[in-house]
Amino acid sequence: MWTSLGSPQSLPRSRSWGSRDLIGRKEESAALRGLLARNRLVSVTGAAGVGKSHLAARVVLPMPMGLWESLVQVRWQGPAAAEPGALLTELARTLSGGAPGGEAMGVAGVLRRLAAAPTLLFLDDVDPVQPECVGIVQQALMAVPSLRVLVTSRQALGLGDERVLRLPPLSTGGTGDGRAPAVDLFVDRVRTTVGDFPVDSADLDHATAICQAVEGVPLAIELAAEQTAHFTLSELAKRLKEHQSWLSSPYPVLRRHRSLREAIGATYVLCEPVLRIVWGRISILNGWFTEGTAVLMCGGEGVDPALIPGCLARLTAMGVLDCPGEPGGARRARYRLTRAAREFGAERLSQAGEFPVAAERRLVHCRSVATVAENLWSTGSQPQAVWLAEEELADLDSTMRYAVEHGHQVEAALETVVNLWFLWAVYGRAEEGRGYLLHMLPLCEPDHPLVARGLWLAAWLTAGSDPDGAAELLRSAWPAAVLAGDDAAVGRIAHVQGLLAMDDRDAEGAAGHFQEAASTVPPGSPGGPSPALSLAALALAQSGFAPAAAKRSARLACAQAASRGDAWAAVLARYAAALADHRLGRSGRAWRRAQRALATLHGEAYNPDIAIALRELITAIESGAPARPSVPPMPLPTPVRA
Repeated sequence: MWTSLGSPQSLPRSRSWGSRDLIGRKEESAALRGLLARNRLVSVTGAAGVGKSHLAARVVLPMPMGLWESLVQVRWQGPAAAEPGALLTELARTLSGGAPGGEAMGVAGVLRRLAAAPTLLFLDDVDPVQPECVGIVQQALMAVPSLRVLVTSRQALGLGDERVLRLPPLSTGGTGDGRAPAVDLFVDRVRTTVGDFPVDSADLDHATAICQAVEGVPLAIELAAEQTAHFTLSELAKRLKEHQSWLSSPYPVLRRHRSLREAIGATYVLCEPVLRIVWGRISILNGWFTEGTAVLMCGGEGVDPALIPGCLARLTAMGVLDCPGEPGGARRARYRLTRAAREFGAERLSQAGEFPVAAERRLVHCRSVATVAENLWSTGSQPQAVWLAEEELADLDSTMRYAVEHGHQVEAALETVVNLWFLWAVYGRAEEGRGYLLHMLPLCEPDHPLVARGLWLAAWLTAGSDPDGAAELLRSAWPAAVLAGDDAAVGRIAHVQGLLAMDDRDAEGAAGHFQEAASTVPPGSPGGPSPALSLAALALAQSGFAPAAAKRSARLACAQAASRGDAWAAVLARYAAALADHRLGRSGRAWRRAQRALATLHGEAYNPDIAIALRELITAIESGAPARPSVPPMPLPTPVRA
């Protein structure tokens, strides 16, 4: 027996959810079959549009009849705000075959019908009636021992005997021996829409970009595939990267699946007011965030901070938030809004007039992260500093852009950028940091203390690609640093002048600048390279004309670096010492120094040029060739890390 609400067969067969091929769900299908064979209550859960109903329908239809003799499906298509008893009424109407008065049979009548034969009760899309569904399912399982129940919903029912299959989006990454499942689904649906799909690498790259933009959500992939009748793949990929809530189609069976916005909105309607507020306020965050960040962003103005952890848990259960790992684990839980949910929440945030306040809180968060990261770097925890900063890159970018576009607390934004100097300078993001600085500096008051720091850092980030531009920035930075009485900025200006001299093949002039920097920058000064780094740069410059002096400078740099845990300065000093040994004819010692320095880079995310330089030095030593400094300690002009 198959009874159902709605009539999928009345739609064109290629658009019916019951007739589509099941792509990329082999493991999930097998898992669901196993759960149904061994358990009486199984729930398939997941975010909106992830394919819960499609998977469940495809699995139960061909299941062996030995498990049940009767299949009863109730697919909720009523309003999101259902009246009490609505699900029981629909279930009674379905079991009575639509006979007049059948919906009045009540709980006892429903249970008698379900007990007539071994039955699988398939309750589909029950989120709007979930509280009632919990009661009905619990009663039915207790009263009818031969009954099995399959439920699809955004979150589990929470009953003790329930087994849950959490359905994730399709993978958008290749498996090595074929296309990603998300791309396979997209290609299949494009062929359904336009009849053909080229298989050249460029089109597959665009298809992959489209699937990644919609984060592998099957509904979004199918809606995007239908848009290929109106856009080229490259145009579609670009549009979806900017915005995706506009995706829509007239074909899906469920009205809430006719656009991505409606699918997400159906979840939003189910949320109580405090959940809606939290959803909107955290939508300003583009990347991963912790519970503490959520409290900062959402607390106050109608939301008790003590309620926020519970709100995050409920939004995660509903598929609005991603939260990898186990709750209560050793590491702090980290959350991220799905792309479509973030766009929807941002619309609600703007409509509520709260976007400026949320942007200010986001700046406070980013400023705090930058301060902590700079402290970690300065106290010897450099890998942790970079990890923390890179985790916040998406929000940092949005914050900096907002500050520039709206003239919003530009000085605080500039301080954030300056405190992350190591991220731009050491880890291949020179152009990114330089862009932020050159946009912000003209918006600041000329006599603000941060201006000198911003100017010398902009000069440093420019030195690798535009020495003349860097020199011009230094000419502006010098009077600002002197008037501000900022010894650290004065010394770091000298450091950049040393870089420019090295680039101009003036090793002796560079050595003088680096010596000035090392003696001027106060130890422990935040916001830039340490005196130990300037000493290491001094040793590198001296290795070309005074190798014995270079050895002394390198030893002093290593000692200072060790006292403060400055791994970057230490490895540069070791490289300079090995280079000086090679110049002095001590090839064996130089080779061992270089090998030890290279070994310290294992597992660390240093600027890769230092590793390249060490390998080149080792090769030169082994071949008996002369070597010269090949790594000026300046930022790279182009990114080297993803």
